[in-house]
Amino acid sequence: MRSKKLGTLLICAGLAMILAAVALLARNWRESNTAGKVSGEVLPLLVEEIRERKDIAIDPLSPKMAAIPVDGHEYVGFISLPTLGLELPVMEDWSEAKLKLSPCRYYGSVRGGDMVICAHNYAQHFGRLKELKTGETALFTGLDGTVTRYAVAEVQVLDSSAVEDMISGDYPLTLFTCTYGGRSRVTVRCDFAID
Repeated sequence: MRSKKLGTLLICAGLAMILAAVALLARNWRESNTAGKVSGEVLPLLVEEIRERKDIAIDPLSPKMAAIPVDGHEYVGFISLPTLGLELPVMEDWSEAKLKLSPCRYYGSVRGGDMVICAHNYAQHFGRLKELKTGETALFTGLDGTVTRYAVAEVQVLDSSAVEDMISGDYPLTLFTCTYGGRSRVTVRCDFAID
């Protein structure tokens, strides 16, 4: 009798875990779709703002990046990863809430030669970052319309606690995202492209 109760209890616990996993998957799917939708809506507005605005004051000696508001958030430009078919707006700074909407500037700037951009591993954001290969192109378009060309130098997988490694090194552009489960970070290091 006792083993029958234990068996029923274990089955119920197993079902509860399965339901929790399904709920988690549904939440992640919903967040990913929302992020893709927001980026898809913001990008054309941002591109139009860049085209129309001639009054953006950018100090060429300042490593600080200019930002403009679009739909209630500040953006510094957009990143293009042609081989992945991605073109995404980049928010001025990051927070957990902002990462649920768009890639974000984590550190540095284009002019400072040390920009780091992070995004969730959503399918429509940086979920395919690990597919980039050495030599492939990344482009960043700033608010003044300047396009900075980069070439992928290396793809690394870093421990999730290696926060300082995200901003260290001599790479003018670093892109990163968490792996599923958040135990490590797919990190793409880029050099300036040589034409």
